[in-house]
Amino acid sequence: MSVNRIQRCETSYKEISIGAFTCESGETLPEVILAYEHSGNTDAPLLLICHALTGNQFTVGTDEEPGWWSGLIGEGGLISEEDYQTITFNVLGGCHGSTGPASTNPETGETYRLNFPTITIRDMVQAQKRALEILGIHHIHAVIGGSLGGMQVYEWGLLYPDTMDKLFMLAATPFLSDYGIAFNHIGAEAIKRDPNWKGGAYRSSEDLHGFEIARMTGMVTYRSSSLFQQRFNRGQNEENYHIQSYLDYQGKKIKKRFDANSYLYLLEAMNHHDITKGRGTMEEVAKQYKAEIHTISFEKDLIYPRELMEEFSLLPPQTTHYHVDTEFGHDGFLVEFDKWGTFIHYHLNV
Repeated sequence: MSVNRIQRCETSYKEISIGAFTCESGETLPEVILAYEHSGNTDAPLLLICHALTGNQFTVGTDEEPGWWSGLIGEGGLISEEDYQTITFNVLGGCHGSTGPASTNPETGETYRLNFPTITIRDMVQAQKRALEILGIHHIHAVIGGSLGGMQVYEWGLLYPDTMDKLFMLAATPFLSDYGIAFNHIGAEAIKRDPNWKGGAYRSSEDLHGFEIARMTGMVTYRSSSLFQQRFNRGQNEENYHIQSYLDYQGKKIKKRFDANSYLYLLEAMNHHDITKGRGTMEEVAKQYKAEIHTISFEKDLIYPRELMEEFSLLPPQTTHYHVDTEFGHDGFLVEFDKWGTFIHYHLNV
């Protein structure tokens, strides 16, 4: 596929075909499409942004629909689009334009569903690297991501150590903890035990009450008990406590914007994330990084604890670690940009 190098632009949304793609499992997809957002000054250094589990490529967004990191990047943010360009790909296995379980298999004309191959974090990164090469981009100033996005950043630095100058891992550890796997298991089982799931052949994600349960479970782990107490304080109406109404709302909301099978595939990719797999001990693997590394942990993050991030940060040659005091727990990387955005801004420029 011939694609001209991206020209100076504001925010644009496109799709790119990277052709046939063989996954780490050995299974081959006949054609992979990656949807992406590109924003900022194309004469400036490139920042590759990697999104979280239920995130997407809409990082900066538009005035009408701000993106999930618009508080960090873009007008009014700590990272100026005059100084940088950004690109975010919807991950392989996602459901916002990239090839995933809800896509049509071009060889059969049928939706992949559970016939989609198993994917890994490494698959996601390798697909993005091929897309960048097709776009004519061979060097990245920094790769930045939180949660599932942070897992991708770990792999970027190992798979393509000479491609970038800096790595920023937010709210992500070099492997997923047993605690994280446990909550992912609860969410996955809630979906798969829903009678309407039908072995992945459901009519619509909106039919799946189990998907609502999965999202509610996730929301409880993403934020802290103290934040819930401050925000809801046992408030109630005639029918429910406010916290119950909030979780019900989040459960219904996810079904309208995300595919349940995609959710399951991405959970499995997270479960198997481990940078040491096939590479050696953590100490040996950490020495393979060449880029400057910056890790950011968040207080009360149940899934990606400070201790694991700090232990890792002592191992690579060039690493700084920053801990954020917050009541938001894991979701801290999506809010309170003034608490940690200055750390990223500073290290992008030195």
